[in-house]
Amino acid sequence: MILHDAGDRTRVEINRSLLDAADVSGQARPMTTTHIGYARVSTDDQNPDLQTDALAAAGCARVFVDHASGAKASRPELDRLLDHLRPGDVLTVWRLDRLGRSMKHLVDLVDDLAARGVGFRSLTENIDTTTAGGTLVFGIFAALAQFERSLIIERTNAGLRAARARGRVGGRPRALSPAQVAMARELWVGGRHTAQDIATTLEVSVATIYRAVRSAA
Repeated sequence: MILHDAGDRTRVEINRSLLDAADVSGQARPMTTTHIGYARVSTDDQNPDLQTDALAAAGCARVFVDHASGAKASRPELDRLLDHLRPGDVLTVWRLDRLGRSMKHLVDLVDDLAARGVGFRSLTENIDTTTAGGTLVFGIFAALAQFERSLIIERTNAGLRAARARGRVGGRPRALSPAQVAMARELWVGGRHTAQDIATTLEVSVATIYRAVRSAA
């Protein structure tokens, strides 16, 4: 800081080098934004060019591409992308269903990105969580996903209560009745019949016979 005496007036000039030094010494600089794209096609035969071209046009510096079904829990390129992202980045997709296996999975993933300081953008649905409007829209999606889960749980519980009222319980029906299990055990212990013979007689699989024999042992 340099002071100049000019009679009754004092002029203060700020040396820019001091500002630069203060900046280097710990003052936060503006965070740069890097848009990273993600594309997915279901099989190796499908061409991802439609997605990758749209992502490149949207300003993505790099695009990760998976050739995998959306139902798969693990997608190698998505795993690499998530590891690559840093605070200030924006994960961009062509359409919402390219990223999430389900609405719940998508909401959980975007929430995790937000906690890491990473934004999310979907070109087709025009959603951008780095803006207030985009955050609001995605919040509505999250609420709808929760509502859907609540309805499924409610319908499932209602169905179980109705089944119990009729004397039914959950789970798969038994392949063999207790009498048939006893018969299978008796034929097996006799040693004159193979598991295949017993299975054919009782019209069940060989695996069912083995399970029945072990449970009766």
